[in-house]
Amino acid sequence: MEVGGMDSRQANRHESQQWRLNGMHQALSLVECETPRELRLCCCDILRRDWGFEWVQCLYIDGDGRWLAIDDADARLDCDDFRHPFAHAIRQETGMTLALGEARSRLDHPDFQRDVAELPVHWRLRILPLRARDEHREWLGVLAIAGNAVFLDERLDSPDFHAFETLVCRLWAALSRRCGERSQRVHLQNSLAQLNTRDRRRSMCEQMAVDILGQSDAIQRLRHQVVRAAETNLAVLLQGETGTGKDRVARAIHRFSARGNGPFMAINCAAIPETLLESELFGHIRGAFSGADESREGLIAQADGGTLFLDEIGDMPLALQAKLLRVLESGRYRPLGAGEERRADMRLIAATHQPLRERIQDKRFRADLFYRLGQFPVTLPPLRERRGDIPELANAFVRDFCHREGREELTITSAALRQLRDRDYPGNVRELKNLIDYACAMSPPGEDIGPMALPGEGVSSESPLDAVTAETDTASVRDLRRAVREYEASVIRQRLLYYDGNRTLAAASLGVPKRTLAHKCQQMELDAK
Repeated sequence: MEVGGMDSRQANRHESQQWRLNGMHQALSLVECETPRELRLCCCDILRRDWGFEWVQCLYIDGDGRWLAIDDADARLDCDDFRHPFAHAIRQETGMTLALGEARSRLDHPDFQRDVAELPVHWRLRILPLRARDEHREWLGVLAIAGNAVFLDERLDSPDFHAFETLVCRLWAALSRRCGERSQRVHLQNSLAQLNTRDRRRSMCEQMAVDILGQSDAIQRLRHQVVRAAETNLAVLLQGETGTGKDRVARAIHRFSARGNGPFMAINCAAIPETLLESELFGHIRGAFSGADESREGLIAQADGGTLFLDEIGDMPLALQAKLLRVLESGRYRPLGAGEERRADMRLIAATHQPLRERIQDKRFRADLFYRLGQFPVTLPPLRERRGDIPELANAFVRDFCHREGREELTITSAALRQLRDRDYPGNVRELKNLIDYACAMSPPGEDIGPMALPGEGVSSESPLDAVTAETDTASVRDLRRAVREYEASVIRQRLLYYDGNRTLAAASLGVPKRTLAHKCQQMELDAK
């Protein structure tokens, strides 16, 4: 028994000495690394060779702090995409342990599913966010290790592994500073800290009030949503009635985002024929189709590093919807006629006034695209829900008109403002702007804008009989049908003028179908768009 005890102690002492010797060799290998990249690759090799882990990944936060990347790999992971557990661990500032079988069924991130697809379902995945162990405490990256649950816990919870992890983090931080990365890391941490504070968001909302006017509760909630949307890289879906300012909100999201210095490309999907829309978005190479005399970049390529805004996306053809979905999921696209795919790093903002859920039921819009676009949904309030903002909007539109037309400053009276607050606005803010432009144009120089300068609901507040009386001497009427036709033509002409030739809005304000209005315009030879 005594001899056996001595043999056991000697064996343990020998194993301990061997482990310490291996630890010294590991530390020496790490210390000899000259760059952060070399250190990460060496760390993974040691964990596989000496620690016995079969699956190891070491990811680093790139220079601008927006991506987690792997050395010698093209794939990048968005730090704001919380669906991926690596990004979630960084933002939560804590390690995670996942059972792979459960993770495969619950987590829907395609890159994560691809990376762990071939790993045994009974394994566990340990995710360790790595942070500098000095006074700066900047984030470095993520270490992910998978293996048998018992083996994983035994090794990773040991003091030796904690010492190994500490050494890696200290060396990584030192090498980062030596290679010029430290200043970028510190700047990133300071920027993220400022962005996430309440004061920073309040400041951004105040700056945004210059472009998104109003102090109502509805508009303040909207500005708060825009700030939150700008903090992420998620796809944004703007919904709301026509004329509520979706284009202005899209530009604000871009301006206050990390991509604010990048390009902002916009297109109205309803304004371009289906045959040309694909080329506008994806571009084409020379000879791709008849008339393609030279290659041309599409808006997706032009928006690389910035934002692409697709207005009226509800009118996009189904075939293009499928191609757009692939771009959103993979970041890759193929120009017309090209043989190889290309990559674009862009943020997508889409807008529509149409009820997309109803279009999905009618099989005119893809449900998978709708859910992909709606990662960050924003609904813009109609003007009737923010009537308190009408005076501020009206005065801003007056100033804009005077600046644009070179007129002396105009003032709108309180009586005119009261009349504006009592109106209905099917065209929302756009209708209010057109109304103010009309009133400014009708106001003589040097006079305030009063109620008489404002048209009534639509064009005139007069009754039909008053309008006929005002324009025609009723005693001279000899042909009633002709007089009615002339009055009807006058009303339609003025209504089209008011809505800048938009037959849809004009028809809605008159209470007739658009097709009926178009027929009357053709009969009366009225010039309209």
